Amino acid sequence: MTNQSESKPLYDVAVVGGGPAGVGVGVALTHAGVENFVILERHSVGSSFALWPAEMRLITPSFPTNSIGMLDLNSIAIGVSPAFSLQVEHPTGAEFAGHLRKVARFFELPVREDMNVRRISKEGDRFLVHTPGETIAAKHVIWAAGEFQYPRMSGLEGSHHCRHTATVANYEGLVGDEFIIIGGYESGVDAAFHLAKRGKRVRMFDTGAPWQSETADPSVALSTFSLERMRTEQFREHVELFADTPIKSVVPVDGAYKVVAQNGRTFRTMSQPLWAGGFVGSHKLVRNLFEQREDGYPLLSEQDESTTTPGIFLCGGTVRHDDHIFCFIYKYRQRFAVVAKAIATSLDLPAEDLEVYRDWGMYLDDLSCCGDECVC
Repeated sequence: MTNQSESKPLYDVAVVGGGPAGVGVGVALTHAGVENFVILERHSVGSSFALWPAEMRLITPSFPTNSIGMLDLNSIAIGVSPAFSLQVEHPTGAEFAGHLRKVARFFELPVREDMNVRRISKEGDRFLVHTPGETIAAKHVIWAAGEFQYPRMSGLEGSHHCRHTATVANYEGLVGDEFIIIGGYESGVDAAFHLAKRGKRVRMFDTGAPWQSETADPSVALSTFSLERMRTEQFREHVELFADTPIKSVVPVDGAYKVVAQNGRTFRTMSQPLWAGGFVGSHKLVRNLFEQREDGYPLLSEQDESTTTPGIFLCGGTVRHDDHIFCFIYKYRQRFAVVAKAIATSLDLPAEDLEVYRDWGMYLDDLSCCGDECVC
């Protein structure tokens, strides 16, 4: 009897995800000499960015700095820059999604859209990528499905009574004069800033005080873009900050909402509380193919490969090595060439063109240089 996977075309690589990680590593694969690959995108290229609130912008600034030997912080490939193509320093989600689509077209990447990957299994030496319409066979898989498709709605009692900030189309459309925001990191500050601009009263609660963090790691501390917004007159006038005030529960009461802090304080709001609680990463869909670190993130080899299932790699904001967090584009893009090189080597391809990635800060294979903090 013929195995189901043996009758299907066999790709050398299947990349799951058409966001910055999927498109970026796709470009690296082409530079490595890999031709027989496919990029599977659940909706359309850049769709997670296209769904951002209309006012939200990338917190990292874009500059067309290729001419002086540096890459735009938001570039995903050598020779391309959102600042050059968009002429915007902090692109909106919709603008950046458009940039990703242009990059995919320019490099003629083999993207297949509307491919909703449900799960991945391995039979012998090949992977089976299961979608509702078909099953795709590949020698290698790169999981680059992103971290911002699944809003995290857990974390406190009654969180389902809140509205996740990721579901807000635009802040102008929110009805009410005063709002409570639970979560004081980037998305919480962004929501507070745009509401304050419209003269709304905002109370923002956080379990800590990220706006006071002394670390230089932007994966932990607020970006300077957010800190600068917090110093505006409108923000200082309309936003009240509650540091070290974790929220215990949210309860609807008589047409309003009662928000109870763990210290016993109670707050009332007529508007639905906004929950800036982050996202549940897409890596949960392939959890069975990776060993887990103590913090719940996938444990990876030095080439970002699974330590338990050879042949499946991770790209994007979920990549972790020791204490190093590769959550921003300019961080995880440094690992594209590492993954592409590992796959090319397994396919007996020389991948010599990837060496130029080192000159542009996009080939980080020595993690010992990543741990220094700024001193002033």
